[in-house]
Amino acid sequence: MINLIRKEFKLSANILSYLFISFGLMTFLPRYPILVGVFFTCLGIFQSFQSYRESNDIAYSILLPVSKKDIVKAKFIFVCTIELLTFLLMLVITIFRMTLLKDIDTYVNNPLLTANLIFLGYVLIIFGLFNILFVRGFFKTGYYFGKPFVSFCIVGFVVIGLAETLIHIPGLEILNSFGFENLEIQLLGLFVGILLYSLFTYIGYKKSVKTFEKIDL
Repeated sequence: MINLIRKEFKLSANILSYLFISFGLMTFLPRYPILVGVFFTCLGIFQSFQSYRESNDIAYSILLPVSKKDIVKAKFIFVCTIELLTFLLMLVITIFRMTLLKDIDTYVNNPLLTANLIFLGYVLIIFGLFNILFVRGFFKTGYYFGKPFVSFCIVGFVVIGLAETLIHIPGLEILNSFGFENLEIQLLGLFVGILLYSLFTYIGYKKSVKTFEKIDL
């Protein structure tokens, strides 16, 4: 299993999956829908799945003395690692914006979703949706990835649009709390994100294993 994981990170992965982690830096951008940075990280992971198909990576992995379950598990470990590295980068930048940069005018007067703990909750929700819609969708065939990615894009951008819209509804401005204002609500939003990410990823993994084991490649 360890060697299979090493293969994922050293041989199978597309370099863009690593480079696109840097889109987490978009969290610094003022007056910009910063959740779009999550989409670009997912796009980077998508490039690796495209490489899997072009290089017949799945067919090669099947020939190795490993189970189909281990193949799915290794892919999920790779995907989650890229996601969590991006999340960590966004977390660090968010803390900077909530502390050292809290008095910067362009951040204070930002009409769009600000970088706070609720923003981080949304980040995890979108990553979770990627895992249950795209990664799980890929393992239905082990080959086709177009429709699963389109499905994720539609749902992902609906979530981004919803996140940007809710903060303008009277009474829900609290979701865009700046700095450490309304910390209890912010922590609740982050907790919901952690919960949904864990749930979506777990369901995506379990269903991927179930469907992939039935495929005759």
